[in-house]
Amino acid sequence: MTDFDVIGAVELTMSAAIIVAALSVLAGHNTGERLRYSAILCGWFVIVVILAVTRALGYEHGTGAPGLGIAVVAPVVLMWVGLMGVRPLRSALDVAPLSVLVGVHIVRVLGVSFLILEARDRLPAPFAPVAGWGDIVAGLAAAPVAWFVYRRAKGWRAALSVWNTFGLADLVVAVSLGVLSSPGPLRRIFAEPGAGLMTRLPWLLIPGFLVPLLVTVHLAIFYRLYARAGIPHASAVGV
Repeated sequence: MTDFDVIGAVELTMSAAIIVAALSVLAGHNTGERLRYSAILCGWFVIVVILAVTRALGYEHGTGAPGLGIAVVAPVVLMWVGLMGVRPLRSALDVAPLSVLVGVHIVRVLGVSFLILEARDRLPAPFAPVAGWGDIVAGLAAAPVAWFVYRRAKGWRAALSVWNTFGLADLVVAVSLGVLSSPGPLRRIFAEPGAGLMTRLPWLLIPGFLVPLLVTVHLAIFYRLYARAGIPHASAVGV
């Protein structure tokens, strides 16, 4: 592990802690519920760390790109089923401030790590620059969009929709390029050194933990914008 890997481990753990704390506070109606959700998310975090340490998702000794794809998609499906199927979670989503849901994406400015890894010949193009610059743009835009939404400025809904579409598309494209650049039967982009680094510690924390959380938040924002746009108590709590 290089010095930059250590730095990456610190920044990714801090990003995860910020998102976990924010989402647990939003999801829980009391301290007990918030601690319970935090414990569940922290348990998932530990599982991802174990997968990274054991290289269970690496092509040489594990499942490779198909396993990595499952590690990204399965948590999103489970979290969305939970949000829609568990009444307390759904009611919490109905009143969660949209500005906070947007604000957690500020951590994506750390997408600069992709650019640094590419510059050090540890990640390939087009995966690294697309993922890096996409995250940087989404992260930088998150703060003004969150403020715009909080203030309910004219056109806030359209601005939020555009930002949310871009942010979600960036994550989907980045994961797709990562899978297509990783060693294994799904590889279609053969630029070296490949994206196998993303299955190891600390970088697996991005596709294995942060990306599913952020994708779910994007879906929650779309849900609030369109499926539940008319509920009266949502505006009372603030957006």
